[in-house]
Amino acid sequence: QHYLDQLLKSGADLLDPESVKETIAKCQWSENTKALVIASYTRFLKFNKGTWEPPKCESIRKLPFIPLESELDALISGASRKLAAFLQLLKETGMRCGEALRLKWTDIDYKNGAVTLNQPEKYGQPRMFKISATLISMLNLLPKQNDFLFGGRNTKGYGRTFQHYRKKIAFKLQNPRLRQISFHTFR
Repeated sequence: QHYLDQLLKSGADLLDPESVKETIAKCQWSENTKALVIASYTRFLKFNKGTWEPPKCESIRKLPFIPLESELDALISGASRKLAAFLQLLKETGMRCGEALRLKWTDIDYKNGAVTLNQPEKYGQPRMFKISATLISMLNLLPKQNDFLFGGRNTKGYGRTFQHYRKKIAFKLQNPRLRQISFHTFR
């Protein structure tokens, strides 16, 4: 849907494959984005009983950026109390950002050092993670203002705060690699 919207915004007529080809050719998209647009449009045509000869496009595969554990730890130690606990949770459990934001205080088993994920994303399965004593103590220091550990669903606020701290710590430590680390990298 997203890529079809991009085609429409760029002036393509979705009912005319030649118009779509022209739009793809003139847009300044990366090769990977072009490949996704072509695949989306092909599925759209198939659904609507249409066909086309898609343009040739080769997506470029790269290895993901894998930071050192010490770099992750530097970001965690330089963050605010709440953000540090959030980042430590992502690091230890491999949860998605949205999954961690939806965790409730009742999902934490302090006695056994575990956290239960009951609301997984992307068709994942509910699961339980063993967590460290360090993370448990970090969570214990957080204020219990509502039912959620990290306030619910405000991913954008956490993202902006993280970007601010990441930039600040990267400058302070003179390590530009830190600026490549995202929430997903902690997984």
